[in-house]
Amino acid sequence: MIQSNMAPLGMAVTPHHLASESALAVMREGGNALQAMVAAAATIAVVYPHMNGLGGDGFWLVVPPHGDPIAIDASGAAGSLASPDFYADEPHIPHRGAKAALTVAGTVSGWEEALTLANELDAAPLPLARLLRDAIRYAADGIPVTASQAAATAAKQHELQHQPGFAGHFIPDGTVPATGSRFTQPALAQTLSQLCEHGLGSFYRGALADHMAREMAALGMPIARDDLARQRARRRTPLHLAHSEGDIWNMTPPTQGLVSLAILGITDRLNMRDASEALTVHRIVEATKRAFALRDKHITDPRHIDVDIQALLAADPLDALAAQIRDDRAAPWGTGRGPGDTVWMGVMDSSGLAVSFIQSLYHEFGSGIVLPGTGITWQNRGAAFSLEPNHLLTLAPGKQPFHTLNPAAARLKDGRVMVYGSMGGDGQPQTQAAIFTRYGLQGMPLQQAISAPRWLLGRTWGQATDSLKLEARISPDTVAQLRALGHDVELLPDFSEVVGHAGAIVRHNNGMLEGAFDPRSNGSAAGF
Repeated sequence: MIQSNMAPLGMAVTPHHLASESALAVMREGGNALQAMVAAAATIAVVYPHMNGLGGDGFWLVVPPHGDPIAIDASGAAGSLASPDFYADEPHIPHRGAKAALTVAGTVSGWEEALTLANELDAAPLPLARLLRDAIRYAADGIPVTASQAAATAAKQHELQHQPGFAGHFIPDGTVPATGSRFTQPALAQTLSQLCEHGLGSFYRGALADHMAREMAALGMPIARDDLARQRARRRTPLHLAHSEGDIWNMTPPTQGLVSLAILGITDRLNMRDASEALTVHRIVEATKRAFALRDKHITDPRHIDVDIQALLAADPLDALAAQIRDDRAAPWGTGRGPGDTVWMGVMDSSGLAVSFIQSLYHEFGSGIVLPGTGITWQNRGAAFSLEPNHLLTLAPGKQPFHTLNPAAARLKDGRVMVYGSMGGDGQPQTQAAIFTRYGLQGMPLQQAISAPRWLLGRTWGQATDSLKLEARISPDTVAQLRALGHDVELLPDFSEVVGHAGAIVRHNNGMLEGAFDPRSNGSAAGF
């Protein structure tokens, strides 16, 4: 599919079509984009359970029809028991199991804060039970297993099947659920129903929180009941880039939103409008290397940062970084952060309210722990911490971990508003740069900008190489030119999940909404 979908009153783009429809249904009933996104977030937690869930984190970028954008940081901190001594027998923080499940899940607190903001914007009075209705039904009655879930379960079965709760939840009959088979999650349906009855805050300060805390203690997770009670989503002023095409925003630390904006700030100084495909990829990759260096030097829990991150996006530092990039040679490259499984979703309503949103468990299935009696898969975001004493990301109780997650939004100088993003760890800022450059600068149609071949600099799922990975659909001449420039190129399948599931929505000056989804996903761009 190369053509975008367009609609006059509402648009939702998600990597699973059922989540898009959940958002659309809420808007049809008069709900705004924030309420619609909560509905989509609940549904996607059920229908894409290997990539996100209630046991993960989320980040929101909200662009009102007028005025400044608002960011919501719905990420959790390390548990009070997660001290370096807790890992004294470990060479590093494990990626799976109880010791990997060391941070509080912030996702549900983000839903709660988003609905508070919706009320402040005079949203229609839709009850929580309405917003979670689809998710509860899909969890109770079942959903068809996607090829993505089946492949992820098969690939990770050997390392996860012995984790508490995993096999019983994700391999219920002892075999990996086949694509298209019915997959039910009755415990998760009950949990969602409890939230409707007692409120989203009960996830942290209620009977559900009491139950989870007891199970965490029994499993040896370093999160206590008081850690849950302290969790609150926080509103932030998003990072901002003054770009030649308009204003671009992204998420503040502890996310790598700086990287996404720095790449676009650097390449804005390199005449991307007339660049060939090979030169476009080369310049973005080279800018990515400089932006990752900034990230690895500065980004951590915002309370531990001693520089003004916004100042790094000023003209002078970006000029200096752009001057380092050579069109005739690739710079040396080290190691990336590694994989990440996430969902990006976008919603715009008829008022002009726009939401760019990300929800994640970090790796596929997070820690692999499924809390007994809840159906909640707990994230392993705390694996981003370091056990080195003087490291920027040194573990400490109550500290926020580094996040790859970063939703993006822009107001272009010609009046268009755009929300966009992708899943994929290190690939998120690279894909964002590809989408914005193709659509905003090179005039590529929106759906084509999403569907066209993409790339990833760095390592990803199950791979130990830090090469430049290109989808095989890319022009052979482009591959040859990139290799001649010194890039270590590897080829991926034609439509590879390795380069992420991306999406975008644009509001045009006549009020029409244009949505594009990623054919690499099970998604859709649904409007009315």
